Amino acid sequence: MNKYIYCYTTLIGQIFIAEQNNEITNVYFKKPADINNFLFFESETLKYAKKQLNLYLSGKIKKFNLRFNPKVSTYAKLVLDELTKISYGKTISYSELAQNISKPSHCRAVAMINSRNPIPIFIPCHRVIRKNGDIGGYSGGIKLKKYLLDLENAK
Repeated sequence: MNKYIYCYTTLIGQIFIAEQNNEITNVYFKKPADINNFLFFESETLKYAKKQLNLYLSGKIKKFNLRFNPKVSTYAKLVLDELTKISYGKTISYSELAQNISKPSHCRAVAMINSRNPIPIFIPCHRVIRKNGDIGGYSGGIKLKKYLLDLENAK
């Protein structure tokens, strides 16, 4: 099965979106080191993902209608699935995220998985902040995380 990737210019800069079998597998904020593992081709799935991303960034949709298949462990998938349940405009802490998956002592592990989310924005890891209200880190940078939270009118 082919793995496709395409680069889009968006309101937040260039974004590389990858898919395999009509499921989004990765989002990159810069050209990925393993780009040669993909076929550079704009599939229908990628066109639709770009359309959804642009609608989100322009404030026209609050939820994505895409299929995701992050290539992660079963435990990481549990965490990423929980991220998709955080409503638009809401934030939770890393400790709340750990509690939501019934692993309250796994705050650090949950934070690490969150930071390595292979499908940022679509799987909204930007909605997880520190317990003290600080926005914490983000793979796309703090400025982008703040932009996304402001877009959603969250803290």
